[in-house]
Amino acid sequence: MINGKRICVVFPAYNAEQTLEQTVHELPELVDIRILVDDYSTDRTLQVAQRLGLRTFVHDRNYGYGRNQQTCYREALSAGADVIIMVHPDYQYTPLLVTAMASMVAYGVYDVVLGSRILGGSALRGGMPRYKYISNRCLTLVQNWFLGAKLSEYHTGYRAFSRRVLEQLPLLENSDDFVFDNQMLAQCVYFGFPIGEVSCPTKYFPEASSINFRRSVKYGLGVLGTSLQFGLQKAGLGRFRMFNPAGRKLETNSGNYYARGAGHSFSAT
Repeated sequence: MINGKRICVVFPAYNAEQTLEQTVHELPELVDIRILVDDYSTDRTLQVAQRLGLRTFVHDRNYGYGRNQQTCYREALSAGADVIIMVHPDYQYTPLLVTAMASMVAYGVYDVVLGSRILGGSALRGGMPRYKYISNRCLTLVQNWFLGAKLSEYHTGYRAFSRRVLEQLPLLENSDDFVFDNQMLAQCVYFGFPIGEVSCPTKYFPEASSINFRRSVKYGLGVLGTSLQFGLQKAGLGRFRMFNPAGRKLETNSGNYYARGAGHSFSAT
């Protein structure tokens, strides 16, 4: 807990058996709630998570990274979290920054805090493939122009949010795929939530999850599409559901998954 706010870390997981334990062990003790959502893994991610004492929720099939995040945030809100930090369980981002990121939200400095791989210049040193680094910089330049923001990157998977962000954004209007991340940040900018960044070292290694070149291209096209939709919406030339304040929002205790906790299990539909 920080400043009277309950801190929750969520892990959107898929086949994270080899790196989950190392990631969890680096979480600071101030974290009050630890939730893992397993997107129908084929390895022992669920068993490792249960052994580590995490609150676990399992999709009844592989829905995708975006839907995984929706479940993560829904369950964090249901658990009474005030500050929610998404940490990838593949140990690519250090959990040691949770305290700094959560503090910035808990004290009301920002509603959104990103762990940036670009600030500090550590991305390439950490092993980020050069083509991903170049595409990251180019897409960020384009998106800053369309959104009128000045972020160092939009593509990090390390993020902290205030409760009101997750309650007010129409997150159910977003994609179930990887572009969900980018759509969510575009929504944060559109609805006026202040965004801060901290420098975050990153590690690329065989066990860390990473999308392949084909899916990277698909993601890049999705980012350009999101940027264009944002620009058209702001100019009054288009109306898109993801930027509609009346759009579909998270509802607690709903979704196609089941949950397992300490000594109990139940279904949620």
